[in-house]
Amino acid sequence: MPEKIIHTEGESNTSDARKAWLKKSIGPQSAPLLERDADAFLHQSLSSPCVSTIARAEDIWIEDMDGRRYMDFHGNSVHHIGYGHPRLVAAIKQQLDDLPFAPRRFTNDPAVELAEKLAEIAPGDLGKTLFTTGGSDANEVALKIARAATGRFKTVSFWDAFHGAGLGAASVGGEATFRSHIAGPLMPGTEHVAPFACYRCPYNHAGPDVCGLACAQMVDYVLEREGDVAAVIAEPMRAVPYVPPPGFWKAVREACNRSGALLILDEIPTGLGKTGRMFAFEHDEIIPDIVTLGKALGGGILPIAACIARRDLDVCGDFAIGHYTHEKNPVTARAALTTIEIIEDEGLVQRSDELGRFAMEYMRDQLTDVPVVGDIRGRGLMFGVEIVEDRADKTPGNARAERIYYRCLDGGVSFKISQGCVLTLSPPLTISREDLEAALQVVVGAIRAEAG
Repeated sequence: MPEKIIHTEGESNTSDARKAWLKKSIGPQSAPLLERDADAFLHQSLSSPCVSTIARAEDIWIEDMDGRRYMDFHGNSVHHIGYGHPRLVAAIKQQLDDLPFAPRRFTNDPAVELAEKLAEIAPGDLGKTLFTTGGSDANEVALKIARAATGRFKTVSFWDAFHGAGLGAASVGGEATFRSHIAGPLMPGTEHVAPFACYRCPYNHAGPDVCGLACAQMVDYVLEREGDVAAVIAEPMRAVPYVPPPGFWKAVREACNRSGALLILDEIPTGLGKTGRMFAFEHDEIIPDIVTLGKALGGGILPIAACIARRDLDVCGDFAIGHYTHEKNPVTARAALTTIEIIEDEGLVQRSDELGRFAMEYMRDQLTDVPVVGDIRGRGLMFGVEIVEDRADKTPGNARAERIYYRCLDGGVSFKISQGCVLTLSPPLTISREDLEAALQVVVGAIRAEAG
């Protein structure tokens, strides 16, 4: 393995576990491409240099150039329907023949049909849409609508949240990776509060009557004290994953209603069935004023995102809030429309709920007695295992988590580590129960091996 791949900036690229795995596992076909990749791309955390290559991606599987196959339990949250779904591939090919592009000032049937479909599946009065090419842009469109509708500019969001890599999205986000190296000030008026984190709360699992929903009350406190907040923007369930306490979003929804702030929910990783509901916020029985979708909307093939707002928030007709070249691209619209149809026709939302319950029960049954496991949490097919050094005080077990990760790669399962120590498992909704159980056995085995 070329030295320039092994010795790169950033802790995640220089750890002993990573170096050992690269030397042992990267084959002769993959090594030259990894070297070219490191030479050609700007290096950044979580992206370049890469850990391996991909030569094929099909259904739940990815395969590198040396023939090593992995069940992909990460997929950047785009692969709800798996990779290369035949129905989606056929629809994209047909659309390329029928109409490959449309300038945004000329409408076309796939774009309108997709906007109508999103209004159909979204609850309440969420019925007006704008398409973008990525989730970060969709969130920034939502912020512009909130400013225009309220005449205010401040926002409230959560530390540790992720809403995209654009400057505005990074400003309302709270992950240090996307904020700490930006020279100069971020967008003004972006207030942050501590996120819900029940797994670390002393009242964990005690219920809202005991915990008092102090995390939600902090949102209410800031809205009341500031008095001129345009919007609260948040992920209804963090993809790391964090599940909100019961009653949290109802309390925040009520606080927004009292203050006149809009509620924007970022469903870019969680929407379209990943958590066992079409939208993650449906678990909490509330409806936001604006919701954003992305990632899986393009079916794991094409990039498209959407900002869906209440109909009465269509207040920006006299100026541009998106103005994207591919705003009404018929090919990406056809991909998104077909993806939603596949999710509906194959019953993938219900499947996510059922398989997610099985996975959580399996992991809890197998790992309850393992001392390096601090918590097991999630919804649907987005769940995680927190690895710790000490279960009592939940000291993060970052090095342990990384060793477990590479053991799982050796076992043919790929996923991501969130926040340094959370094994974050997010398979396609199309995965069979047999493949899911086989992957979980690999993960359980790797955790038990690390625990000794």
